[in-house]
Amino acid sequence: MAQVTVDKLAQTVGTSVDRLLKQMKEAGLPHSSADDSVSDEEKQTLLGYLKGLHGAVAIEPKKITLRRKTLTTLRSANRKTVNIEVRKKRTYVKRSDDENNSSDKTAMSESADTGAEAVGSSVAASATDEIEAKRVAAIESRIKAEEEEKKKAEEAIQSKEEKTEKSESTINREGASTNKSDRSTRIPVDPQPVIDSAPEKGRRSNRKVDDDDIMRRAKRPIGKSAKKKPRLVMDEVADEGRKKMRLKSGIAAPLKIDNKHTFQKPTKKIILEVSIPNEITVAQLASNLNIKAGVVVKELMKLGLSVSINENIDQETAFLLVEELGHTPVAAVDENIETELAKQFDLHRESGKEAPRAPIVTVMGHVDHGKTSLLDYIRETHVASDEAGGITQHIGAYHVRTSKGMVTFLDTPGHAAFTAMRARGAKSTDVVILVVAADDGVMPQTEEAIQHAKAADVPIIVALNKMDKENADPEKVMTELGAKDVIPEEWGGDTQFIRVSAQTGEGIDDLLEAILLQSELLELTAVYDGPASGVIVESRIDKSRGVIATALVQQGNLCKGDFMLAGETVGKIRAMTNEAKQSISEAGPSIPLEILGLDDAPNAGDEFFVVSDERKAKEIAEVRHDRAKAERNIRQQAIKLENMFSDVLENAAHNLRVVVKTDVRGSLEALTGALNDFATDEVAVDIVASGIGGITESDI
Repeated sequence: MAQVTVDKLAQTVGTSVDRLLKQMKEAGLPHSSADDSVSDEEKQTLLGYLKGLHGAVAIEPKKITLRRKTLTTLRSANRKTVNIEVRKKRTYVKRSDDENNSSDKTAMSESADTGAEAVGSSVAASATDEIEAKRVAAIESRIKAEEEEKKKAEEAIQSKEEKTEKSESTINREGASTNKSDRSTRIPVDPQPVIDSAPEKGRRSNRKVDDDDIMRRAKRPIGKSAKKKPRLVMDEVADEGRKKMRLKSGIAAPLKIDNKHTFQKPTKKIILEVSIPNEITVAQLASNLNIKAGVVVKELMKLGLSVSINENIDQETAFLLVEELGHTPVAAVDENIETELAKQFDLHRESGKEAPRAPIVTVMGHVDHGKTSLLDYIRETHVASDEAGGITQHIGAYHVRTSKGMVTFLDTPGHAAFTAMRARGAKSTDVVILVVAADDGVMPQTEEAIQHAKAADVPIIVALNKMDKENADPEKVMTELGAKDVIPEEWGGDTQFIRVSAQTGEGIDDLLEAILLQSELLELTAVYDGPASGVIVESRIDKSRGVIATALVQQGNLCKGDFMLAGETVGKIRAMTNEAKQSISEAGPSIPLEILGLDDAPNAGDEFFVVSDERKAKEIAEVRHDRAKAERNIRQQAIKLENMFSDVLENAAHNLRVVVKTDVRGSLEALTGALNDFATDEVAVDIVASGIGGITESDI
């Protein structure tokens, strides 16, 4: 057990150190300083000396009863409160050492020395009363301090419950500070032997209580079991990131748990960066914006569009909608198999060996200025007589071998309705021959041909035709062309003017030399090996042979049996013929030919590629078909919206429904554009269906 020094014993007894040393010396103890330790036997010797000096008297047991009442409030989940009152009662009994002696020794001591005990007991009683009073005062002060600390803690908890959410770490710090304050307020109690004359339920009646046991009991916090409160304990992390919570045993108390997994509504507006392709459905756009599709439909109605969630909208409309909702639209980059195919052909063209190729020359000009007649003289054929009315209605592609070299010619119509044909011819050519009648001058289609050539950045060679006529005035034509920014070389410009006649053949050789000279300046080259690529010049449907496409090879070598992808159509080449209807097995760059084997007539102007993977080619064709279908739906939707209230008007315009079928794709485009131009305020032309070939029952 722990030893007690003379100084501490003097403080416990309540006397001075000198007086205590004097009494211990008189009792025969060897202590001479305040730091000497005092054992339990020496304490008994000192007490016996004092009893023998003053006489021992039986002391009645004294009791002290402590009561404490605490009031707490328990809050349930539905905001109801329950008041809980806890009352505690503790009784402390001072016991005498005589009870620990045997009954025989007690009887003998009482009969032998009754007078001495009476005298010593009065002195010991006074000393014991003083010690007990100090001990009780210390206990009471400690209890009061605990109650004050608890009251402060309860007030702090109640004030924090009225505030917003608090974190679990804050609760743990408060609990730690409370425990620390409890430990700091504990006051050590002086050890003093206590004897209770009354036995405690038999089994505790004969137990001996020494000073060290008293000290351990005094150091133990009063009401420890009653002070237990439910504490929130965090178990190990469970599955899916959740933490199991449990309460330790004790009295229920209001708890505030900070649930970090609860959804918190954002306070600031979130600005998204929305990627938008060329066409997108309303449902997909709503998904990208993280809003409901109904909200997108409502906003589109505000913009004047009536669409459903499954309909497509174009990129421009989607951009306006996204900006209207406060987000940032970004044009999506389509990195698909279509772009991969184009990259493969570009890589092959860059890595392949290039060689000179023949120039591709497009003959353009006003109607009836002699374009086809000029080509007939060069080719020594009579195509113009075969055309309806003697006017060219199709793009004709021919290659001619001359003494100067090989030249490929594209003959375009000169009529105003064939603007798209002339634009395609200028796009896929190297040199443009502008045929102008010397007796007629510059006409509207002549100006249009100049614009197409400049837009395609193609050099122009002017052929002043019909020089054999008496009223030919080439100077007038040169002046008119100079006003259109076509300056002849004689005037210091860069445009060659050749005077020719398709009837007499005047100037034809000079024209061919000018073409070859211009091609040498351009340094035209192409890759002759590898898969072929080019452009579709024209397409039609033949009753006996099926789909026939006129193609112009620009790169590579096209062979019979290759699998071709042209726009939305695919197919294996079954036959190839040249412009003279002769069957050929292969064709190189700058060679025009007719192809059989495609599943449908491609659009004029579509690029074609020879692919080795048929599955990939069909996938690309399907993607292009879906894209074209979406564009048609958007156009039809716009027409429906424009005609939504047309029936309500009194003087509503009458619709003329038309089904258009032509022999070739180019004529279909020209005729469709001309019919749309015929529309007036009273009569509108509605093209119900259009296509290539004859009109069948299914069309009607």
